[in-house]
Amino acid sequence: RECYAQRQLTFMILGSRCTRSCRFCAVDHGRPEPVAEDEPRRLAEAVKRLGLDHVVITSVARDDLADEGAGHFVASIRAVREHNPGRTVEVLVPDFHGRAELIRRLVLDGRPDVFAHNVETVERLSPLLRPQAAYRRSLDVLRVAAACETSSRIKSSVMVGLGERQDELMRTFNDLRAAGVTHVTIGQYLRPDADHLPVMEYISPERFSGYEALADEAGFSWVSAGPFVRSSYHAVEAVKGQ
Repeated sequence: RECYAQRQLTFMILGSRCTRSCRFCAVDHGRPEPVAEDEPRRLAEAVKRLGLDHVVITSVARDDLADEGAGHFVASIRAVREHNPGRTVEVLVPDFHGRAELIRRLVLDGRPDVFAHNVETVERLSPLLRPQAAYRRSLDVLRVAAACETSSRIKSSVMVGLGERQDELMRTFNDLRAAGVTHVTIGQYLRPDADHLPVMEYISPERFSGYEALADEAGFSWVSAGPFVRSSYHAVEAVKGQ
């Protein structure tokens, strides 16, 4: 409701079943559904019908596809813009196994206003949270996107409350900045159910303020931090530079 009040929504494309099984994520995993070729058109029509100003397009990981879904992202961005001139588009993408040609294709052909890929946690905890991904690979994804030198803002997100130390967070912020990330969100990890990793600590609002100060010190141009902040939280503000 809060996001819709800002005329922004997040849409997940490429089905509802992920080919990976990250230990923090509630999305179903297993054999994915066939790609719906008319999905970009239907997405664009939904954006128009709802009167949205900013759209976040995300997806499950599609390791089963030759291009891992990159082309479908491009088609979705183009369809939204064709049917909704002047609207801004953010993409929140999987890591595409770090394949630079897919990342460049998405950024250069789709030209999203915001390119987001989440590192999720500090390097030490990454294998525990994302056994089929890798911290350094995620940095490479962001670095390749930033090197395209389009007008896209480069964004990532970090969860806290998983047992990370403050010095590890600062190192993560510095790693993200070195990779070209300009925008970052910091939020509390919340356990989806008993099959996922437990919360190690609930971070106070005061400590979130401290984390925001650390991120500012690292040099990001936009930071959002708080217990309920998520990657797409108030996403339109990142476009406006607020």
